[in-house]
Order: sequence, then C-alpha cells, then structure tokens
Amino acid sequence: MLKSLLAGTALSLALSMSPALAQKATVGVTATEIKVGQSAPFSGPASAYGQISTAESDYFKMINEQGGINGRKINLIALDDGYSPPKTMEVVRRLIEEEHVAILFQTIGTAPNVAIRTYTNQKKVPDIWLGSGASIFVENPKKYPWSIPFQPSYRLEGQMYGKYILDKKPNSKVAVLYQNDDLGRDYVKGLKDALGDKYNKMVVKSLSYEVTDPTIDSQIVELQASGADVLFDASTPKFAAMSIRKVADLNWHPVHIIDSNGALVKPALTSAGLDKSVGVITAQYLKDPTDPGWADDAGMKEFQAWRAKYAPESDPANPVWAYGYTMAQALVVVLKQAGNDLSRENIMRAATHLPNTTKLPMVLPGIEISTSPSDFRPMKSMRLVQFDGKMFRLIPD
Repeated sequence: MLKSLLAGTALSLALSMSPALAQKATVGVTATEIKVGQSAPFSGPASAYGQISTAESDYFKMINEQGGINGRKINLIALDDGYSPPKTMEVVRRLIEEEHVAILFQTIGTAPNVAIRTYTNQKKVPDIWLGSGASIFVENPKKYPWSIPFQPSYRLEGQMYGKYILDKKPNSKVAVLYQNDDLGRDYVKGLKDALGDKYNKMVVKSLSYEVTDPTIDSQIVELQASGADVLFDASTPKFAAMSIRKVADLNWHPVHIIDSNGALVKPALTSAGLDKSVGVITAQYLKDPTDPGWADDAGMKEFQAWRAKYAPESDPANPVWAYGYTMAQALVVVLKQAGNDLSRENIMRAATHLPNTTKLPMVLPGIEISTSPSDFRPMKSMRLVQFDGKMFRLIPD
C-alpha cells in the first residue's frame, strides 16, 4: 500500500515537472508534424482560386526544408470542394473527423465558409485566415470565436469605392451588378454606407446574377440601357471577364469599378482582353510583382526568389500567387507566435493577438496588420488602383 502510494506520488511529481508529458496530446500535432486542413475550389466556377492553395503548399515546402516550425513540418491537406457549400461541408467534415487535422487554414470562398462556420465552431477547430472578406466573419467574434479571416472586409472595400465615386463623379448615374451571395451583397452594403442618402438617387439600376449562371450578357445590356456612366461590379473572376467583354462589345464606356476578387489581371482581365480592360478600377493591399517600381524592394526580391525555386510554374501577373504566398506567411507568423504549445486554443490565441508591429513583405506600405479578441480584422485598409493596359497603377490618395 505504502509502495503504491509512493509510486503514485513520484509519477505526479514527474508529470508536474515535465510540461511535455503533462500537456495533453493535441489532435493533428506530433513531435515532427502539424496537420493543416483546407477546402479549395480546384474545380467549379471559382477554380481560378485553386492556385491560391498551390501557392500556399509551395510556400510550406520552403518552410519545411528550412526545418519547419520548431522542428515540426507543416502537412497541408487540401481537398477540392468545387466552390459548392454542400461539398465544402463534406470536405471539412472529412478533414476534421477522418484526417484529424489540428486546424483549418484558408478555407476559400464566402458561401462555403458560411456553410461550415457553425460546425467548425461547435467542434472548436480554428479556421485561420479563412479566404473571404465578407463582413459577417468579423462582426461577431464572440459567437464564432474559432473563425478568423485576414483580408479587409468587402464592406470596407465597397465603402472605398463609394467614397471615390462621391469624390470623382458626384453627379454620376451608377449601375450595380453583384453576385447574389454574401460576397456580392457585402460590397453593395459598403456602397450604400458611403453614398448614404444619395444612394437611391445615384444608383439608377441594380441587378444580380447567380454563380451558376452561364452568362451575364442580358444584365449588362439592361444596365447600359439605364443610362449609367459608372458600373459598380461585385464579381468573381469568371463573371468579371464576361462583364468587361460585354461592356466593350456594346461600345459602352462607364467608369468600371470591379472588386478586388474579380479584377485579377490573370485570369479575368487577360481573358477579357487587356485592351478592353483599360481603365478598370479596383483595390489592392499587396505589391504587384509585374510593377518594375518594386524591383529593388526587399520583400519583392524574397518573393521572386521563392517563385524561382519553389513555384516555377507560377505567373507573377496572376495575383493569387502573391496572395497565397502572403497568407502562408501569415499562418507561419501565428504558429511561431504559438511557440511549443500548439493546442487549438493557443493557436487561436496567437491569431487573435497579432501586434500592430506585424509585417508581411508583400503588403503595401502604410497598411496596418493587427488583431485582438474584439477585432477579428487583421488588415485595416487597401489602396485604389487603375489598370493601364499592362498593370494596375496606384491612384494617388
């Protein structure tokens, strides 16, 4: 009896003196690996975003070759959801319940993330830097404490465009085209915020489309017929390209504002025709790898060196590569900040306590990055840019 008691006391003392033994095992984390899950649209109407996941995987290859995070390699398990919310739910269940990932990272798309948010929060699985700027993901951190985005909210971006219209075209007639989901509606809310009581007077026509629609030609024809001289276009790349082409075919020349999701040089503007895309206005928060003005920038040099060695298939004109690279960097910042405690709780704690000194090399100067438990929006602003036929140029503040 005494020997058993002494043995039990000795074991308790040993556990209390050894944090590694005392800490309970964390799902998806071993001494050599951390499993990270991701749903991504490698197929479907938003397949252009699939290369984001490829860029992130290529960045983690570099990190793993350098020794990983405190000796742990990042094992990214990315599964195709076709940008279909029901499929996203199926994929995320598999990642959590079968693959046993420690966290989710950059689950891409607004509607897909709306579909999984309740489930992932019930499971208390961190969804770090989810791939959407919809304002609903930053509005209620207490209700959904396990889901945190990274990019500026679409509503904030919509407000920027509205302020630009008021400043540059205060007497304009505005036509609105938006994707009929939380992404599109968020941009319209931002536009309404900025225009205020002038919205109903300035917006002469507003039409939506479904992500499953084969074409938006009829909407563009109807919007042109409204007499608008500004086209506010809240789209994804496939539909942004359709919009640019149809506007050109109609010989319509509005000030064409396209949200940052849709106005990708590749594939959207290239598909539509660079000559037809001249004048398109959008917003950015990352440096443009095709802009020679950044050639001697230290952050750009790091990015180009990574591309050459780890992502030779990448196209610098396609911003999904710079975006994926930056999001992967941002996850590494979180994992390093979490230290050796890679419990789900501590990883989430690190993600929600980014200091305002956080720097990411490809982010445009002047854009602050920080988070807190009451502020789930890491990136606070963007810059307006306009396409000149070759690249987007910053519009002076």
